[in-house]
Amino acid sequence: MGKGGEKGDGAGEHEAPPSHLYSWEEIQKHNLRADKWLVIERKVYNITRWANRHPGGHRVISHYAGEDATDAFRAFHLNPSFVQKFLKPLLIGELAPGEPSQDREKNPQMVEDFRALRKTAEEMNLFKANPIFFSIYLGHILVMETLAWLMISYYGTGWITTIILSFILATSQAQAGWLQHDFGHLSVFKKSVWNHLVHKFVIGHLKGASANWWNHRHFQHHAKPNIFKKDPDVNMLHLFVLGETQPVEYGKKKLRYLPYNHQHEYFSLVFAPLLIPVYFQMQIIMTMIRRRFWVDLAWAFSYYMRYFITYIPFYGVLGSLFLLTFVRFLESHWFVWVTQMNHIPMEIDHEKHQDWLSSQLAATCNVEQSFFNDWFTGHLNFQIEHHLFPTMPRHNFCKIAPLVKSLCAKYGVHYEEKPLGKAFIDIVGSLKKSGDLWLDAYLHK
Repeated sequence: MGKGGEKGDGAGEHEAPPSHLYSWEEIQKHNLRADKWLVIERKVYNITRWANRHPGGHRVISHYAGEDATDAFRAFHLNPSFVQKFLKPLLIGELAPGEPSQDREKNPQMVEDFRALRKTAEEMNLFKANPIFFSIYLGHILVMETLAWLMISYYGTGWITTIILSFILATSQAQAGWLQHDFGHLSVFKKSVWNHLVHKFVIGHLKGASANWWNHRHFQHHAKPNIFKKDPDVNMLHLFVLGETQPVEYGKKKLRYLPYNHQHEYFSLVFAPLLIPVYFQMQIIMTMIRRRFWVDLAWAFSYYMRYFITYIPFYGVLGSLFLLTFVRFLESHWFVWVTQMNHIPMEIDHEKHQDWLSSQLAATCNVEQSFFNDWFTGHLNFQIEHHLFPTMPRHNFCKIAPLVKSLCAKYGVHYEEKPLGKAFIDIVGSLKKSGDLWLDAYLHK
């Protein structure tokens, strides 16, 4: 059925006439590196060549090749009507009248109810950001940076002062990380150019990192959370085995890069302290140079210039390098435990082609709300709502949460919420469980 659009590469074609009709069976065949189709609102698009020009990166859109990408499309784009203009040349046909709107026997009523929930959120203006909230948040970060400089200027470089200074700077870095996360996902200011510049300022000048690197990596995580080969956050480079499937696969293949039955013990010794100061730092610099993100590199350079100009007069070159490393060491612990508490204890597996609601709930959990939890996690304690609606500003998560819980209860989708301490403990417990599965499979003959 419908062979008319197969030869086109999707770059510069005109809209296909309605006679080009396709079945899901045909569409699902086009999920290869050199042959990618996807479906949005029953329209079939060939994204094979255009994927490399996708502003969010070619991987995030390619992860939906051969699938219905309607909910992902709505979730990621602040202005879907504008983006539709770019889709028109890629259109090659539509689903045949007898084909369901959802692929792979997804529950059509649950999908429609989730879309109705999204429409309700739009009518409640929950996708509208409050610039005052984010301005105050940015202000408290700048206050911490200023306080650190004033303290070292007044009290000198004693051990106690240096330790307190390090914790203040690590707190500032962590909070800047949560804030750049906001600007990367949503438009705080009406003029996108201002939002773009503030994002560059926060992640580049306040953190020394790359906005493009973060966007291309993080959007994949949101598109396919906890899916091997699609979510970079579960690519552990053989340091850990995660979930219930991967440990058994490694064990049966007799793969033992590390003693995984002890991974719950070395997690806090390897992953937590080294992720930001070593792995991320190297990856960010290499990515900016290799992909020629020169603007990002300039912003990052401004961070290091500001930092060394500020602290070399007090600590000298080597002392300032040690201070920077120690600050990143502290921040790394904070970042790892907060970001992993919502995902590592959840389902981690290969692609199952679930609907948007089910896939996000399977991979995420929430932490109970409190003023401290909201601040400490940058509102990532509302990880479920954030994953369902990534362009929703964080100050509105608490408003949509009761409606999400109600929808989940209606369809029996597990909505998990726990205390902060238990969330941290569950990371260790999950790693131990996966390690034990690996050992059992490894020893089994």
